[in-house]
Amino acid sequence: MHVLLTAGPTYEPLDPVRFLGNRSTGKMGYALAEAFAEVGAAVTLISGPVQLAPPTSPRIRTVRVETAQQMYEAAAQVAPAADVWVFAAAVADYRPAVVEYEKIKKSGETLTLELVKNVDIAATLGQTKRPEQFAVGFALETTNELAHALGKLQRKNFDLVVLNSLRDAGAGFGHDTNKVSVLDRAGQVLNFELQAKTDLARGLVQLIQSRFAISHA
Repeated sequence: MHVLLTAGPTYEPLDPVRFLGNRSTGKMGYALAEAFAEVGAAVTLISGPVQLAPPTSPRIRTVRVETAQQMYEAAAQVAPAADVWVFAAAVADYRPAVVEYEKIKKSGETLTLELVKNVDIAATLGQTKRPEQFAVGFALETTNELAHALGKLQRKNFDLVVLNSLRDAGAGFGHDTNKVSVLDRAGQVLNFELQAKTDLARGLVQLIQSRFAISHA
């Protein structure tokens, strides 16, 4: 099995020293990469900027990127040959319309930035997904979590979507633990209780393997 896996945040530069980003650490994505390697998969890990040690398994090839556009281009190269796609990265939805070549100087009481939409990596690649390929997305929601996650599954042609909620203590960005719910195309929900991200990753990989096998039966 060849797995395409995105992880971590993307940074969208404002000028040579500043950027727009988010609080993703990449811990869940990196744990998934190691868990897939443990079961014998070949993993192409496309990683945004993280402060994590590189994966140790020789089965994992890491491609480092910074921006959403770079992550999309790297993923698009790998996607056609991958059996399973897992979009665990927290990709910036918008980027500055203009990137300044010099540091923006402090001037006035306000600063207005114009932002433009980034490519939706999962949705764009989802349009090219073949029936034998299997796609898993991640969703981080704060309101109407299940409805929004199911909508994302349908729009982006996912087979499964993993829902995080910031309402859950110890889950989400920055923690070594996580608690998620997994939705499938039929709207069925499987809950994973709060646990170490390394253990959760193994459980998610087992679920993905079983669903992938069923889809090829």
